[in-house]
Amino acid sequence: MTLEEQVETLANLGVQLNEGISIDDLLYSFDRRKYERRPFDILLFMMGSEVEREPWGRSFSSQVWNFDTECVYGPGSYTKIVERLCLLAGMPELVTDLRDDVDLHSGEAWLRYTIDGKERHWTVEVMDDWVDSMTLSYVMADIERDGKHFYSKDNGQAMILFYLDTEAAKELNRLSDHALTPVLLDS
Repeated sequence: MTLEEQVETLANLGVQLNEGISIDDLLYSFDRRKYERRPFDILLFMMGSEVEREPWGRSFSSQVWNFDTECVYGPGSYTKIVERLCLLAGMPELVTDLRDDVDLHSGEAWLRYTIDGKERHWTVEVMDDWVDSMTLSYVMADIERDGKHFYSKDNGQAMILFYLDTEAAKELNRLSDHALTPVLLDS
């Protein structure tokens, strides 16, 4: 399958290149043979990444996130994670009153936000600079709605996150040699 066909297939499943991003941007990072040797493998990774040339700071797709789980450095770390998850889900305004505090030295951390009129307050387990997977799962469960769920593709200490409906996830999983798994067990 050509790289162009892979990109078109993803777009039909709801995962599109951001405006202004091109096939040439993808080919800057890897040659065509790498993308086409194992269809969707490298492309799914790249869709969650930033373009590796100027202008800097451009994501390939706002519908995919290459989430490095070793990202907790202090106050604001969980706020950034929740904001990015809401953006990934296409609902950047879903969560309000978002705030956190992380003290790596004392080992104390918390996350607070309001969603659907409900206040949430999570005590966060501090594990050096690793994200607390339990708190992450609570946040994802709060965000999931309308038949869509978070799915991930393993990327070592990171995970490539997608927010898809069940049918799109099944098809993408079939195309990617079963690379996706639901993030939440009941998904």
